[in-house]
Amino acid sequence: MARRLDGKVALVTGGGSGIGRATALAFAREGATVVVADVNMEASEETAAIVRQAGAEAIYVHLDVSKASDVEAGINKIFGSYGRLDCACNNAGIVRGGGLTHEHPEEIWDRVITINLKGVWLCMKYEIPRMLAQGGGTIVNMASVAGLVGGASAAYTASKHGVVGLTKTAALEYAQQGMRINAVCPGAIRTPLLESAFSRRPELEGRYLANEPVGRFGTADEVAESVVWLCSDAASFITGHALAVDGGWVAQ
Repeated sequence: MARRLDGKVALVTGGGSGIGRATALAFAREGATVVVADVNMEASEETAAIVRQAGAEAIYVHLDVSKASDVEAGINKIFGSYGRLDCACNNAGIVRGGGLTHEHPEEIWDRVITINLKGVWLCMKYEIPRMLAQGGGTIVNMASVAGLVGGASAAYTASKHGVVGLTKTAALEYAQQGMRINAVCPGAIRTPLLESAFSRRPELEGRYLANEPVGRFGTADEVAESVVWLCSDAASFITGHALAVDGGWVAQ
């Protein structure tokens, strides 16, 4: 039986761990050749090795999403290696605290907006022209439930709301040119990032869990499945959508 992404080339930024690693493995399981992009070479090479062990082709591309030259070079390397890019999951992002809105240090604001929002825009800036030239492609941008409602830190919430708005605008701009562009909005997902937060502040785990309608945290694999589905022909009539993968949290 044919897999959903047989013959496709798929890019995952922030592919060194967590949701990015799970997405790379999900792409591979569905038949795609996987490009793992990250600033962390060791973690990304490990992801690529795991993908290859699973029987798929994978390469690592160094890519700092905050730098246009890095993104352009990374996309050029993909096309130099494979001649095409069919699916992109723009997943790279960071979480930083900062206190109340008026307490946010400017350097934290700038760093979060640069990586989480500008980084997604830069990736699309260089992905879209290449995809258009080959007749189309699919893009999934990683937002957050913080892109749908308030509550997280000001910079993070603003960055993820920006990703959702950017996704919708781009989806409309290229809807008739073979492009589909969507966003995924994860809730509380068991990743190394979340585990690190819980280790620093153990009281958070119980507080987060109490607010989960389904009574548990999500997994990186569950988010990855939504990315793969949006990139597949099964979602052929879906574009400009922000899909919450949150166990019903936003529905509250």
